[in-house]
Amino acid sequence: MALGAVAEPPVRRRGSDYAQLSRRISQAGLLERRPGWYVTRIVLTLGAFVAGWVAVFLLGDSWWQLPLAALMAVATTQVAFLGHDAGHRQMFRRRGPSEVVGLFAGNAAVGLSYGWWVDKHNRHHANPNHEDEDPDVGAGALVWTPEQALETRGIGRWMAKRQAYLFFPMLLLEGLNLHVASIRAIIGREPNGGYTVPMRHRAVEAALLVAHTAAYVALLLAVMSPVKALLFAVVHQALWGLYMGCAFAPNHKGMPMPTAEDELDFLRKQVLTSRNVRGSRLVDTALGGLNYQIEHHLFPNMPRANLRRAQPIVRAYCVEQGIPYAETGLVESYRQALAHLHEVGRPLRG
Repeated sequence: MALGAVAEPPVRRRGSDYAQLSRRISQAGLLERRPGWYVTRIVLTLGAFVAGWVAVFLLGDSWWQLPLAALMAVATTQVAFLGHDAGHRQMFRRRGPSEVVGLFAGNAAVGLSYGWWVDKHNRHHANPNHEDEDPDVGAGALVWTPEQALETRGIGRWMAKRQAYLFFPMLLLEGLNLHVASIRAIIGREPNGGYTVPMRHRAVEAALLVAHTAAYVALLLAVMSPVKALLFAVVHQALWGLYMGCAFAPNHKGMPMPTAEDELDFLRKQVLTSRNVRGSRLVDTALGGLNYQIEHHLFPNMPRANLRRAQPIVRAYCVEQGIPYAETGLVESYRQALAHLHEVGRPLRG
């Protein structure tokens, strides 16, 4: 997909364009850590998460567990957002404390491998929306380019034709997919015997995932019948996957996809492939700050609480440089993402 021309010739400055922007952001103090904000956020988020599981235990063998499962999907996603922030070292500058929070939030609380996610997410940040480099746009259950669509066969081709309509229903399986991918990342090996995914604390991650699964199953079966326990797990995991997918989908889907032929500097590579979502502080909380995707990609270690303040600085600088700055409402962001998925499948519908 062509990246398109800039609106106006860029303003010439000494040093790289990104360095100039980084200087402005640093001078505004927006790269400084926010320990007080994160202490409050962690206490409130984990407090709600623990309170939810206490409510599950106290409610017992009741069909009211199913609405509670939906609420727990929200709480689980909010905990996952803490793991995301820890992975980018937004909370702490040092790796050690960041990994402790990430392992607890990811492996212990959510059942998601922190090490696998960090490896995958870092590759995404390095080359967003690049078909050959970004694992988030590699061909899989969904396809992101017409070339990927034409390579599908069988059920994959049938799905690619209709993927815009199947997108949200498929997200109901994303939670299961994340759990399976985590297990495969921990135990998967190459033909030469090496592990497929680099991981600093593989044994710890494996132990925490086992503990998470055992505690999850034991709690559900201890307080409700097997049928209700199964339905609780289905609702909880399906809505968690849907929420996670809806939080990440607006960020890059339907945005330009650079190739090896596109020579982009860091600033343009990150801005042109990202989309912001407008909204109130409620939207900030619901999307875990990912609605400031442009600012997040330019400054991944910026604390989530500072992204809103950084936005006007980044947007104004992009105007100065003549760089298109994509920003839209939440519903429109989904429409654009679905339109892209539908267009990708057009060659198959011809």
